[in-house]
Amino acid sequence: MSGFSLDLGPVKEPIGFIKFLQWIFSIFAFATCGGYSGQTSIFLMCKNAQNMTWTRDFFYPFRLSKISFGPLDSTAKCNNTWPSSVYLVGDFASSAEFFVTFAVLVFLYCTAALILYLGYMHLYRGAGKLPMIDFIITVIISFLWLVSTSAWAKALVDIKTSTGSNIVTGTEYCTTQPGFCHFNEIRRMGSLNVSVVVGFLNLILWAGNAWFVYKETNLHNPPSSASPNDTSSPSPSGM
Repeated sequence: MSGFSLDLGPVKEPIGFIKFLQWIFSIFAFATCGGYSGQTSIFLMCKNAQNMTWTRDFFYPFRLSKISFGPLDSTAKCNNTWPSSVYLVGDFASSAEFFVTFAVLVFLYCTAALILYLGYMHLYRGAGKLPMIDFIITVIISFLWLVSTSAWAKALVDIKTSTGSNIVTGTEYCTTQPGFCHFNEIRRMGSLNVSVVVGFLNLILWAGNAWFVYKETNLHNPPSSASPNDTSSPSPSGM
């Protein structure tokens, strides 16, 4: 029978249980990065003693070069000390969007694979092509987790630099007015750190699961040959 037949047995096996973990961790990957919104701020010590804390929001997909400090309104505190806009450095959208988009695609694949395992395992193990396709995709996804997470980890380091104390050291209005600018803080970077950790955990899960998927293929379990009874010599006829 080729119809849907729910069987929770595969979840108790490594191939199904690890797939469920991959499904969960893919959600964590795109949620912790794609849903991020944080703040960075500097503290200005004005000559008229009206000091101020200046805050800017930054968020996914981290096109920081479009986020600026300034100019200060002429009627605001510290007037005429920051006459034009100063933009943050870097556009990290490509690395961030690659990581998030890939995690979403992995989530969709895991969803389809779980449906196959739980409802059509009799077809999966009865056809040699499905396990082989699953194995090839597993190897490719393992490699892409390495690429996407490594690229995102490098981008995150640069994001922390661009939104950190580099705002002060790389800004003309700060370097030409000693004691005027002081870096204050970056808020809520924890979820981005988690996204990198989860990315490498996904790499480990997929690389490890490749062995269990491989065991389902004909490469590990070649099709059985004809039984001995089928190859036995026919009984002689005659007397």
